[in-house]
Amino acid sequence: MPQGKPEIVPQDGLTTRQRRTQPITAVHTGPGKGKSTAAFGLALRAWNQGWPIGVFQFVKSAKWKVGEENALKVLGASGEGGSVTWHKMGEGWSWVQRDLESSEEAAKEGWQQVKRDLAAETYRLYVLDEFTYPMHWGWIDVAEVVEVLRDRPGSQHVVITGRYAPEPLLELADLVTEMTKVKHPMDAGRKGQRGIEW
Repeated sequence: MPQGKPEIVPQDGLTTRQRRTQPITAVHTGPGKGKSTAAFGLALRAWNQGWPIGVFQFVKSAKWKVGEENALKVLGASGEGGSVTWHKMGEGWSWVQRDLESSEEAAKEGWQQVKRDLAAETYRLYVLDEFTYPMHWGWIDVAEVVEVLRDRPGSQHVVITGRYAPEPLLELADLVTEMTKVKHPMDAGRKGQRGIEW
């Protein structure tokens, strides 16, 4: 796409300006590193535009300190760009299996909150971090997610991260990026590092 020109111009009757303001559903999936990091980079762009941002973390434990969380909260409170609201659900289910019943309930309540916020048009950008896992595990109905995202009002953008993104979600999405792993330090037995993984 040289100079940002689309390969095709749809015959949908919309002007270029109307097409430029359509809501985007993005999915970052695959086994490689960087899915959440890319979504938080998108949140930085949204913050710069003055958009209200809602981050919903579906897997990482509420006790874990995520570097992007502190940075985005500081930016959100600065008064320079958009506001940032951060929601954490779950107990870190993808790595440490704890109380699955309460984790499932937390994920379901998180999804209910996302639905309420979408209906109210609370945010302009939603980061649903590691949201693919509750769908993959059968905790949240994929068909319902697709329907809610497809029918959301206004120009609310949604980015979903995590491995195992279900096919119906990929079909709905406007932008799908698959992160592939070529090489990772953990392959050589190295542990996650401060400033790199968190």
